[in-house]
Amino acid sequence: MTNDGRPIPVIIDCDTGVDDALALLFAVRHPGLDLRAVTCVAGNTDVDGVVRNTLTVLEVAGAPEIPVARGAARPLIEPSRSARHVHGDDGMGDIGLPAPTRVPSDLGAVDLLRREILASPRPVTLIPTAPLTNIALLLRTHPEVTDHIERIVFMGGAVACGNATAVAEFNVWHDPEAAAILLTAGVPITMYGLDVFQRVVVPGADVRALRESAEPGARLAGDLLAHRPAAPDVDGDPEAGGIGDAGAVCAVVDPAGIATRLLPVEVSLAPGPTRGQTLVDRRPRPGESEIHDGLREQSLVDVALEVDVDRFVKLYLETVAGV
Repeated sequence: MTNDGRPIPVIIDCDTGVDDALALLFAVRHPGLDLRAVTCVAGNTDVDGVVRNTLTVLEVAGAPEIPVARGAARPLIEPSRSARHVHGDDGMGDIGLPAPTRVPSDLGAVDLLRREILASPRPVTLIPTAPLTNIALLLRTHPEVTDHIERIVFMGGAVACGNATAVAEFNVWHDPEAAAILLTAGVPITMYGLDVFQRVVVPGADVRALRESAEPGARLAGDLLAHRPAAPDVDGDPEAGGIGDAGAVCAVVDPAGIATRLLPVEVSLAPGPTRGQTLVDRRPRPGESEIHDGLREQSLVDVALEVDVDRFVKLYLETVAGV
């Protein structure tokens, strides 16, 4: 909720995806959020699959008729490279979800983003849980929207280890140029990266309870969590599952659940093994490079370094299943 007790207007930009689906299930059920639109981009699977998955999740969740738009089919420069080896051939764990009866908006993602941001009576919080292509196109095409954005809370990047490469996280690695554009948006930004993303794990017993629920949305959350193994697998329980992208949405509802530091962040765009790395400068003072070559202009980002795991697990379960 905002300080005046009203729901926070949010838009999710996603590549649904198992954990994007977990994020959507949370967003449509939390009373403190007003989900105004969902935009889709290629990433975990192709963009048409992302649109299909998004519509299906919203339908199963019993969400109101939230507009859903198709966005970029590939990154700004490079070809699309999916994560089907993680999310299954259909992007949703191949758990046999039905085709949706809902249809997407006639507007493309950038136009829908612009419309909903400018139409909102209060500044919108953007929550990208995907490669940042749509957001970069929006910022370059319609820079006027930045005056109507409260904050961008994105799932992406890493301070320590990556997952797409040794140093690069998938969403940023998939479209590094788009991520670099995001960092120059001129609005407050929170980076919910792998350092916290991988830690919020729902215990296997809670996952099994969700899977046995008679309520379709809660049951879907359980099936998705069971597909997404915990990283790390704290209890050795094969059904323990990480909430992944949903943690970024939890951080919008409950920002006190993460510990952040305002730090300079830039994206490595050079070819080679560091491409897509988020370089987070945690040094207490400039080093020899800056002393000899001068300070570079860098974007300051609220980087999530710690997360209250129990707090976010409890928040997720209470919201999705009312437990």
